This record gives sequence, structure tokens and C-alpha cells, in this order.
Amino acid sequence: MGGLARGLRWLHTVRHLRPVQVVGRLWFHAHQPTPDLSPAPEIRVAGRPWQPPARRLPSLLSQNSFCFLNQGHAIETPSDWNHPDWDKLWLYNLHYFDDLNAESTEDRTSRNRALIERWRMENPPAVGVGWEPYPISMRLVNWIKWVLAGNTLDPVWVRSLAVQARYLRRRLEYHLLGNHIFANAKALVFVGLFFQGDEAQHWLKKGLALLDRELNEQILPDGGHFELSPMYHSVILEDLLDLLNLLRAYPDAGVGPAWEARLCGLIAAMRQWLAVMCHPDGEIALFNDAAFDIACPPAELETYATRLDLSACAPASHPIHHLAETGYIRLSHGAACVFLDVARIGPDYIPGHAHADTLSFELSLFGRRVLVSSGTSRYGTSPERERQRGTAAHNTVVVDRQDSSEVWSDFRVARRARPEGLGVVQTQDGIQVHCAHDGYRRLPGRPRHKRCWKLGQGYLSVRDEIEGSFAQAQARVHFHPDLSVEIHDGCSRGRLRMPGGQTVRVEIRSGRGVLEKTTYHPRFGVSETNSCLRVNLVGRVSEIELHWD
Repeated sequence: MGGLARGLRWLHTVRHLRPVQVVGRLWFHAHQPTPDLSPAPEIRVAGRPWQPPARRLPSLLSQNSFCFLNQGHAIETPSDWNHPDWDKLWLYNLHYFDDLNAESTEDRTSRNRALIERWRMENPPAVGVGWEPYPISMRLVNWIKWVLAGNTLDPVWVRSLAVQARYLRRRLEYHLLGNHIFANAKALVFVGLFFQGDEAQHWLKKGLALLDRELNEQILPDGGHFELSPMYHSVILEDLLDLLNLLRAYPDAGVGPAWEARLCGLIAAMRQWLAVMCHPDGEIALFNDAAFDIACPPAELETYATRLDLSACAPASHPIHHLAETGYIRLSHGAACVFLDVARIGPDYIPGHAHADTLSFELSLFGRRVLVSSGTSRYGTSPERERQRGTAAHNTVVVDRQDSSEVWSDFRVARRARPEGLGVVQTQDGIQVHCAHDGYRRLPGRPRHKRCWKLGQGYLSVRDEIEGSFAQAQARVHFHPDLSVEIHDGCSRGRLRMPGGQTVRVEIRSGRGVLEKTTYHPRFGVSETNSCLRVNLVGRVSEIELHWD
């Protein structure tokens, strides 16, 4: 890419940023506060019991060995807390202390106590990954949740909590916003209620002010999180459940009943959104940055909500669920469940977790996944990260080998596709959805992608058309690795054999098909070989049909 093209890409990326992000980035990198090592405020006594939170799988395998993101490492020396050759996200997880509240944590109490002390001794204030604002936020919450569950902190650990809280208060992530500033706010509320006195009240006031603003911004009217990732939606839902649990544990702290009522309303909407966005197997659709086992599973979040005496969440039982503000549609008909992405890629000023997947879709049949998004296995700057975010890794159309939105680097997007012309029609024969997007209008010939899905009894058809001129276009469908895929008759017909014995017939009504191998990434650190059917548009059109009994 030439210098002019790189400059234009940067321009199209940064022009969407808010002024606070630009100023915040300059301030964040220019100013590093001196840690305040003053004694900690007094601890506030909880007035009501803390309910057990949502549980993750254990990550502390032995006294010094950890497994995060399906990768294991041992922390042998103090420098390993900031090992230069390990992924930044892995190191972040190391500093979170999620294991304090994971499954069977009571069996690892002595290990966790030793680990807390080791962290304190080997991570001096303001030095290393562990003192970045996001890990601080996660660790503050985890340590406090662990104490509320009946454990005790040594006095030096309590003082460390206060030092971390003071440092966080002066390093809030205004340059990133989104789920990062939300985590900062949650942590300030936790320390503000865990401690008492003027300093704690200052933390609490700031945390609640941030939450007030971010809840209005980040939770959309349909209950979805505005970054449009089912995974991050689940993370924020757990945050709200934790905050509700915390407010109930400190009823005399002066926060007031209005906050509890507000949280209950938002939690109900978010739980309903998540129910709509789960496949019949109970796990999330993998749109944008999404993978299993990063957020707690939906069933675990529901169990947590039950412990907090919240009403049961209604199942997603209607033929059409249109989540208008987030831009997702779930269709159900007989054995089929289809998830359609007719959404924008995310907030203009924070699209870092977006993929170029406009007009993509996922399909489950007979309770199993059949057509899948390729998922997310890594962050960081790499060709593989860019490939997983690219259009070709999703069930949509690639025009002239370009992405529908210009995803680049690890978390950047330049020009973005915007959906248009959405229509949803239900008839006696089934359901039809049509939509287009303008993501390719930047190319010579100004092509425009139009797609129509038809779901009826025993069939799904997907028809694509490209308006404008272009050299080549390909529709792609990615099959789940558990399927046996057979394509024959010049790649115009084939069948899928499902693990349960069912057969799905595939027919290319228009276009030329080629079956190729690719990879599926349902979890971080995981790559599974699967098949992709690439259909080259003939003229301007391709049409694929799936039939089942």
C-alpha cells in the first residue's frame, strides 16, 4: 500500500473519533501519575449477604501455572508477569485474578492467597501490564468479590487495593471508551462501596457518574450492547448483575433504590436480547469479535440472575425477532433457526471489535450449527487477525477481493459498510428478508450488494445481486466442522451429513461453486479445519438453496 493510500486509510479511521478520545490519548501517554501509597480507608461492613457470582472455569492449574485463551504458561520469575514473548491479552488475563471467583475456588484458597501476595511483591505500583487501567479494574472487582464471598485480605493487600483504586481514578480510559471505560466505572463503584469515608465516597460518586452516562450510551433500546458483539454483551450483562449484587450487599451506603430499579430494568432487557441471540445449543452467535469461554456462558448468567431473585427470562419463541437498534434478526421455522446480520458494524467512534461481516448469517438445523461465522481466535496485529475480521471469513459476499468495511490492524476500521433498504415479510409460505449495503460503493464501478433470504418449511434460499460494475464477486458459506460435506455435479449440487444422521441438500441455483478448506475459531487459541463453499456470481447474481426434511 502506497503512502497516499495509507494516509487516506488513517484519515477515514480517525475522522470518526470523538474529541475526548484524541485528547485522552495524548494525555494518557504524556502523563503517568505518581502512585499514592497512603493508608487505605476503613472497610465498610456489608449489610446483607453477597450472592455467589457467575462462575468461569478455573485458570490456576498449579501454584505457578495458568491456562488462559487455551494457552498455558508458568510464572517462574517476577519478569514473567510481563513476558515480552507472550500475547498481551494472555498477560491481561493473568493480572485479572478471575480464578478467585471461578468454579471450586474454595479448593484453591491457599494457592490464591499465595498468588495475591506474590502479585503484590512482584508488581510494584505503576510498573508493567498489571498497572494498566483495564487489568486494574478487573482485579479490583475480583479481589472484592472474593472478600464478599467470605475470604479475608491481609492488611497489606487492603492497602494495595486502595493504591490501585487511586491510580485507576487518575488513568481512566477516555481514549478508548466502550467496554473499557465501563469496566473502569464498575471498579470505582466496587471500591467506593467496599471502603468508607470521604475518599471512598469520591470513588463512588465518580463511578456512578460514569455508569450513568455509559448505561445511557451503551445499552440500546432493544437491550443490546452498542459494540454489537454477543460476547461483549454477555460481559456487560455480568457486570450489571455484579453491580446489582453489590448494591444489595450495601443497602445503607446511600446509593438509593432508583439505581437498583434501573439495573433491574436493564438486566431484563439484556437477558432477553441474549436469549434471542443464542443458537439452540445455548451458546451465542459469533458476530463481530466473539468466541466461547471469554464471557460466562448464557446459562451461567441465567443461573446468577435466578440467585438474585430476578424473574425468569422468556425463551425466544417467535418466528421473527427483529432487534431493530442493534440490527440483528432471528428467524425460526420448523427445524431451522437463522441469525441475520443487517447491522452497522458498531459505534462510529469505537468500531474496534467489528468484523467486515455485513449481511452475513448463521444457521442451525435440528439443534446443531450448520453455517457458521469463522469466529475469533486472537487479538493483536497480525495477518491472521485481519483475515478473521475480513469479509471472506463470513457468510456474505466479497467483491473484487475487498472487504465490505476496511478493517485493518488489530482494532481499526476505515470506511464502513452501512445497511440500507431492509424489509421483513412474513407470508403463509414462510419469511423473507431483504437488505443491501453500501460498503463497496468506494470501489470503481460503485457496486452495491443486495441480499434476499427466504426461509420456509424445509428450505432456506439466499440470493445475492450486485448492482454497478465489478470484476468478480463471490458468495461464501462456511460449514461447521462437525458436518460431512459432499459437493458434486460440477459443484452445483451436494449434501451435508449431520452428526445426528440428518441430511441437508445443497443446490446452487445460480453461480459457479468451488469447495475449499478454511478454518473455524469458536474459542481463542483454537483453530479447527472446516469447509467453505465459494460461489462465483454469474452475471450479477448467485443463489444458494438448502433443503432438509
